[in-house]
Amino acid sequence: MLYWLSVATALITAQSFKASAFPAYASLGGLSQRELDVIVPSLPAVYPPPPPPPPSYTGTKLVHDPDHPWQPQKPGDLRGPCPGLNTLASHGYLPRDGVATPEQLIIAAQEGLNMNNRLARFATYSTFLLDGNIVTNLVSIGGKSNRTGVDPPFPAIVGGMSNHGTFEGDTSMTRADAYFGDNSNFDQERFNQFRNFSYHYGDGYYNLTVAAELRYHLIQQSIATNPEFSMMGFRHLTAYGEATFPATMFVDGRTTGSEEGQLDMDTAESFFKHSRFPVMFHRSNKPRGIEPALDLLAVHPMLPGRNVAGVNSFVADLSMGSTIEYCNMYTQLVNETIRGLYPNPTGVLKRNLKINLRYFYQSLEYDYCIEVFPYGMH
Repeated sequence: MLYWLSVATALITAQSFKASAFPAYASLGGLSQRELDVIVPSLPAVYPPPPPPPPSYTGTKLVHDPDHPWQPQKPGDLRGPCPGLNTLASHGYLPRDGVATPEQLIIAAQEGLNMNNRLARFATYSTFLLDGNIVTNLVSIGGKSNRTGVDPPFPAIVGGMSNHGTFEGDTSMTRADAYFGDNSNFDQERFNQFRNFSYHYGDGYYNLTVAAELRYHLIQQSIATNPEFSMMGFRHLTAYGEATFPATMFVDGRTTGSEEGQLDMDTAESFFKHSRFPVMFHRSNKPRGIEPALDLLAVHPMLPGRNVAGVNSFVADLSMGSTIEYCNMYTQLVNETIRGLYPNPTGVLKRNLKINLRYFYQSLEYDYCIEVFPYGMH
């Protein structure tokens, strides 16, 4: 069974976890009704505001500017598996402690990386619904810290984007699979592969040609080494999406012609390893989405699925949707995963879930997907 579905059935005792210690940014997903009854009334409830619109200016501009200097992490600051969000936090486009609202995530992705509004909303609300605190309207871009209070026993969700099987998933470009112990921090061995493929297929640059080859290689590598490898549904989409980002959003927006979409290795290391914009870095010259993801998939077609009996036992499984079965992915994510995390919400939790699910649906790339209402329309 998928990790996040098993998490949804996890139970912990209320005696082992005091509501006063529960961090305002931690996820409520997977907690029992008894725990929710104790914790939710203690949290500062926030009515979810509507998502921000596109910015008025969407061209290239200096983003490593005097208003957004890079600062190293302080003790307790949260960073996670996404180099883009880590960089935005280290430059102050997001709160530097790594705890943010959905609105802050959308604005930061647009302002700092020129991510298009629809993708920024889709990435934010899908992630927030899985890993954020629906009551307080906060989410961690990382995982556990000494600010989370007493941890509930495994496998209950503690919160944050480092939580495996929700936003974060196997076969990352620069993070190891969770099976090997650390799925959140920069992995030098993975980056060495990123670099080697860029020299072999891209003359020293990472581009979409490199992305297609590296993406396929990393999937095959995980199948062969990770007995618990899974790339189901939502992760099938994000795996191909994240492979395009470096070539579209980490390249200086002033590049033109044949240099456009060509990421050099020094810049790549600055983002991936140091969470830092290069000096005088300008964001992309136009809003970017994940349209190239389908192009990558076409080079080496790969269905979603998982290892079912140890390494090299990959079985395709379309039950949770995929990059090419977008609407089914949305339906299954809502009806199975999110509903599994929150089977019987009440009060402000139910209200905020319904509001955020509406925002999520409105962010979908394709308008023909049928909206689902796991908690009723009204």
